[in-house]
Amino acid sequence: MQHFSLLDLSPVPEGKTTADALANTVALARVAENAGYHRYWLAEHHNMAGIASAATAVVIGHVAAATRTMRIGAGGIMLPNHAPLVIAEQFGTLATLYGDRIDLGLGRAPGTDMATARALRRHMAPEDSFPQDVQELIGYLGDMPDGAGVRAIPGVGTHVPVWILGSSLYGAQLAAHLGLPYAFASHFAPAMLEEALSVYRTSFKPSGILSEPYAMLAAGGCAAQTDEEAQVLRSSQELAFARLISGQPGKLPLPVQDVKAHVPAPVLARVKQALSCSATGSPSTVKTQLSAIIDKYKPDEILVTGMIHDHAARVRSFEIVGEVLTQLLA
Repeated sequence: MQHFSLLDLSPVPEGKTTADALANTVALARVAENAGYHRYWLAEHHNMAGIASAATAVVIGHVAAATRTMRIGAGGIMLPNHAPLVIAEQFGTLATLYGDRIDLGLGRAPGTDMATARALRRHMAPEDSFPQDVQELIGYLGDMPDGAGVRAIPGVGTHVPVWILGSSLYGAQLAAHLGLPYAFASHFAPAMLEEALSVYRTSFKPSGILSEPYAMLAAGGCAAQTDEEAQVLRSSQELAFARLISGQPGKLPLPVQDVKAHVPAPVLARVKQALSCSATGSPSTVKTQLSAIIDKYKPDEILVTGMIHDHAARVRSFEIVGEVLTQLLA
């Protein structure tokens, strides 16, 4: 494994505002940079009271301005919501402002409910144009001739690194076919992780971008001084996910001592399975669990994420995880 990175959904805790969430994101990014995280990615979600990163490119610029060396990017932009040219202009502008520190991860899902998707896209095409849209976008960021009919300005010639994101075999196959780096969303959909990584690695075609496959997996992380404290802190994310899959999304809940008392057993079983690619506990417990994930899947990079209600506890959690991963990389 070469690097470890951080995925931040800019969670909005109960009792707080989106302004609080965005301020917390900047504060966490500065800590992450000092803790050795290689990338800091933000994700596009819409119409969700508990996530403040809907205008992802704007938040990326805000975080990039507050940091110095860490790569900042999207994990990801949901490309079906946008015209490829617009994304090329946005990320070309970010690269023009902040140099070779910007990443562009692309997802195929809308990142929201269907009513909001229709509001975003206006005209929803029945056909799947994602592969063509990815290639069109890469073209806008490449070295287009001056006489090209349509160019991204800024954007042309910036060569912003493009990643394919996924939680199934589709993204793995596309990333392999195009010779692009691949990130698997195992932090909430781990079921096909092993098969997707195998498909990506065995099907990979070298490109002008990559000569060999580069795979990153996402994992949950929640660390504290004791296992018991970490389990309580993690309960906020478990409650939030339970409410989401039950059709009652909202802000990030306050933690509870016993999740089982607040979530029906069938729903909690789904939550536990969805969030199973994770490490929760004291520093030694987190080290054991992350080591097992890395040994099993052998990622080139790991992307850690975690939503904790208390900002100071969340910052400390990522500091502990960073210390553990630094030891594992040594």
